[in-house]
Amino acid sequence: MTPEQLAEKILLALTALVGDGTITVEGGLPAELKVERPKNPEHGDYATNIAMQLGKRSSLGNPRKLAELLAAKLQDDDAITAVEIAGPGFINIRVAADAQGKIAAQILEAGAAYGSTDSLKGQPINLEFISANPTGPLHLGHTRWAAVGDALARVLIAAGAKVTREFYVNDRGAQMEKFGASLQAAAHGVPVPEDGYHGEYINDLAARIVAEEPGIKELPEAEQLVAFREAGYVRQLKDQQDQLAHFRTEFDVWTSERSLHEQDGVGHAIEKLRAQGHLYDADDALWMRTTDFTDDKDRVLIRTNGDPTYFASDAAYYVNKRERSFEVCIYLLGADHHGYVNRLKAIAACAGDDPEHNIEILIGQLVKILKNGEEMKLSKRAGTIVTLAELVEESGVDPLRYTLCRYPVDSPLTLDIEEMTRQVSENPVYYVQYAHARLASILRNADELGIKLDEFEPGLLSHEKEGDLLRALADFPRVVATSAELREPHRVARYLEDTAAAFHKFYDVCRVLPRGDEETEPVHKARLTLVGATKTVLANGLDLLGVSAPERM
Repeated sequence: MTPEQLAEKILLALTALVGDGTITVEGGLPAELKVERPKNPEHGDYATNIAMQLGKRSSLGNPRKLAELLAAKLQDDDAITAVEIAGPGFINIRVAADAQGKIAAQILEAGAAYGSTDSLKGQPINLEFISANPTGPLHLGHTRWAAVGDALARVLIAAGAKVTREFYVNDRGAQMEKFGASLQAAAHGVPVPEDGYHGEYINDLAARIVAEEPGIKELPEAEQLVAFREAGYVRQLKDQQDQLAHFRTEFDVWTSERSLHEQDGVGHAIEKLRAQGHLYDADDALWMRTTDFTDDKDRVLIRTNGDPTYFASDAAYYVNKRERSFEVCIYLLGADHHGYVNRLKAIAACAGDDPEHNIEILIGQLVKILKNGEEMKLSKRAGTIVTLAELVEESGVDPLRYTLCRYPVDSPLTLDIEEMTRQVSENPVYYVQYAHARLASILRNADELGIKLDEFEPGLLSHEKEGDLLRALADFPRVVATSAELREPHRVARYLEDTAAAFHKFYDVCRVLPRGDEETEPVHKARLTLVGATKTVLANGLDLLGVSAPERM
């Protein structure tokens, strides 16, 4: 029995009490309710505070009296062995082993779909993350968003949302001109401009361009600068895409800032925003009155010389997203973009949207990487930044992705390469992956012994540690739904660690396979079903984080 199934039983019992006239509830019953696992297992398998929530609104006027009526109803259910009332109206529930054990078979039947919910069913969400300039390698800050952004997308999809992962390519403006000038200088063996791009990657990229386009250095000066800029842009963007694919981070859409301007997206957005009544002309410039919506100052859209600002691009991009029918636009931004929160929300408000619903901005804090006890600050190729490619080379994809996903993004993070890659139980990613590999090994051994899972008696899973593991497995859909609704994929990682711990405790005291010449008993098959269910849940959870589930370690 999952917590959701138990919640349905409780709601049905409440509905029956209302239906037969035993009680009335002002405002009616809730559409759904939640049950939780008590922190102290002595209090039961599950608990609910629904009587506390409804007691004073009920005709009884007393939460404990409502709890007593509800407890009497629930005790008629064969799946429930005991209902106890604590304090002013908390209800603690114990579930029959037979009912609890059935979850193992349900998980095996659902397979890769187990954990998916419909809590965000059909909600169209645009998730934009990384959005780096195509002028250099992806660095440490991008790496955190590459892992967390992709994991968040997977969690949202598992909760039923229709998610589009989007990368906004900042391919317009002064940085692109400096990039082109840097490549041109490197190709000619002259110093790169002081405000240009430095690092060995510029020399490497310039050499690639010249080798693949030998006539580029013979072009007229102005044409040559544009040619180097465009050639570098194409190759650097392809390098970023390849690096992200290797890191298991995929995007559905790559949107070019340049294309927004070329297709008059800025002009179209300005017309739409003007119609909302929040634009005004002052000092020969066009402004948006964002101070009407908590921004610290109004923002210029069109400068006095007629050029659009970066803010105009941001506004056009938001309007573009909403016109593509995304109900919610989520932005994942770095710590240096904290000032963007109010201005982006103001754009949504000025566009006539609800800034508390249609737009969300998540700010990720800084990450430090330690190697041999010292912070990694310099790159072999990029000069002043640690690149995604170098981090993957040092740690591997799985340890890096898991560790970056394991912590809330609004917390600064210090990671140690040695700790991330140690094959010891204190290393969380190793601990979870090892549990999956151990489960796979048990099932292989069972197969070699010729044990067929042709019958399953869920009531045999009555040991305390079996119950703990079953309740952990039953909790997975709720964890996924909560992670999606709160935009916190780190909850999945922490859940996997707790579930792996519950498995190890179960395996330490419950013999799964028969010894020596022992006959295979129904309890062995029941426990093998539980092992298979646990393996499924760990694999599904690791997949949500973009981390592999090894069969052997």
